[in-house]
Amino acid sequence: MNAAVVGRDAGAAERITASWETEVTSAAQRIRAIAEAYPEHAVATTSFGVQAPVMLHLLKEHAPEIPIVFIDTGYLFPETYQFAEQLIKTWDLNLRVYHPQYSSARLEALYGNLWEQGEKGLEKYGVMTKVEPLNRALREMKATVWLSGLRRVQSKTRADRPFAEQQKATLKVYPILDWSDADVKAYREEHDLPDHPLERQGYVSIGDWHSTKPLEEGMSAEDTRFEGVKRECGLHLPSDVQDFQI
Repeated sequence: MNAAVVGRDAGAAERITASWETEVTSAAQRIRAIAEAYPEHAVATTSFGVQAPVMLHLLKEHAPEIPIVFIDTGYLFPETYQFAEQLIKTWDLNLRVYHPQYSSARLEALYGNLWEQGEKGLEKYGVMTKVEPLNRALREMKATVWLSGLRRVQSKTRADRPFAEQQKATLKVYPILDWSDADVKAYREEHDLPDHPLERQGYVSIGDWHSTKPLEEGMSAEDTRFEGVKRECGLHLPSDVQDFQI
């Protein structure tokens, strides 16, 4: 991979995808390749959800120099904050925490409960609490390459994702995109990774407390987020904000 024009190489996404689709490469090899091709310009993200320990462990073992951005919306479950603190201390993560420009109290006072205002409200909420903070993080850290733990089997909106895609000025890369749930389970067991405490209560996908529910009979994993109205919070869809790089 040629990093001559970092994050703005129009063919980078296609080359990465073609390579990873046709060559037998492990997630570890993919992460190391990105770290070597884009030194000082790559970041990763984590939500400290159910799957988070897998990507965090891969990064810790194979590219600890890549900083990890954690967007704290102010609405995470207490168990998520506690789980995050456990992993941060145990693994000495290279973590950078970013918050929305609005506190939760200010956000609610000015806009009400956006997550109760239909799809448009959810979109506005996603931009204000997740997309804007991450966009700010990328700019402040001068990062133009973003590693994420998206997987195709997680939802219909991710089923056809390529291994890499250019989103405005940001090259997004998904090292475990082709992993199945069985692959994740096997990796967690092999490395004895800790479980998010809410897993024991039936949660399979964990975000903000007001937009996440445990999996019940007859539900899909997608139904457990945003009342089934949508799956994506906004981070993995092109933003309509003109001066954002994601």
